[in-house]
Amino acid sequence: MRILMTGHRGYIGTVAVPLFLDAGHEVVGMDSDLYRNCTFGDDIGPAGRIDSIDKDVRDAVAEDFRGFDGVVHLAALSNDPLGNLNPALTFAINHEAAVHAARCAKAVGVPRFIFSSSCSNYGAAGDDMIDETGALNPITPYGESKVMAERDLAELADRDFCVVNLRSATAYGVSPRLRFDLVLNNLVAYAFATGEVFLKSDGTPWRPIVHIEDISRAFLAVLDAPGDVVQAQAFNVGSTAENYRMSELAEIVADVVPGSRVTYAEDAGPDKRCYRVDCSKISRLVPGFQPQWTARSGAEQLYQAYRGTDLRQEDFEGVRYQRIAQIRALLDSGALDVGLRWKDSPQRPAATTAVAE
Repeated sequence: MRILMTGHRGYIGTVAVPLFLDAGHEVVGMDSDLYRNCTFGDDIGPAGRIDSIDKDVRDAVAEDFRGFDGVVHLAALSNDPLGNLNPALTFAINHEAAVHAARCAKAVGVPRFIFSSSCSNYGAAGDDMIDETGALNPITPYGESKVMAERDLAELADRDFCVVNLRSATAYGVSPRLRFDLVLNNLVAYAFATGEVFLKSDGTPWRPIVHIEDISRAFLAVLDAPGDVVQAQAFNVGSTAENYRMSELAEIVADVVPGSRVTYAEDAGPDKRCYRVDCSKISRLVPGFQPQWTARSGAEQLYQAYRGTDLRQEDFEGVRYQRIAQIRALLDSGALDVGLRWKDSPQRPAATTAVAE
């Protein structure tokens, strides 16, 4: 297939692109490249070499989507802290721009649109297992924006336009655009750099987690699935077995990183974000999706990647490693306007290579 992938230069996209290429698909990207200064390693790999439409998805037009067999929509403000920075912008990008992209795709006859949603939609679901029929209870602008996008995207679905909402569990794993504002990535980094597996909560909240390679495999599997099976469906992406209390994740990391021990912040308390997710629907209806990673193998991958760097705490808590810190730095420097659009030339400058994001 010929696929348009929005957000292809981001944390997930830079891992998804080579997997899609290996599966035989042609991929064209669309990305404003907000994280051009946040590369882990030498470059971003194939995601930096494929044909690309260098624009903000809010500025996309229908002609950008013509001739594609499917759209994989990853572009978004990517987590709760960033979503809280300016809730109005979060809704404009995560909700309105997603629906705008789908309408553009539908207008020119693209048959399938796959939206990267989130298990954050469940918010404060508690200790009971929840599946796709459960109540959506988002507690942040990020979660609310994803719920609103899902609702409006489903309304666009018809016999000629297949829409699928993929609610990914909390992501982890090594990427050319690595993030350290994700729980497992962060815990392993703390353990490696300081010897402490540092928890900011009391460790009781539940969180489902999924490797970004497995998220990418879910998109691939849904692209290949029969339209009548996935049309207007929401799927939790991950493995039901990969739900952990935060304290359990910490113990896994302490076991993987030699000499590390679990510690808690002095003001550690419960986190309102608590949900356990049943992922049996996607494994039942889309058997082509076969997750390959576990929390332990993911922690081992992260630890080995960090061993190849001189990673320090001030690095992974700084502007290269944290999405919110990077955006604030770009705003403070005047590189971005208040709408998170580049003030410089619309042409993408060369990326700055760094040890990590």
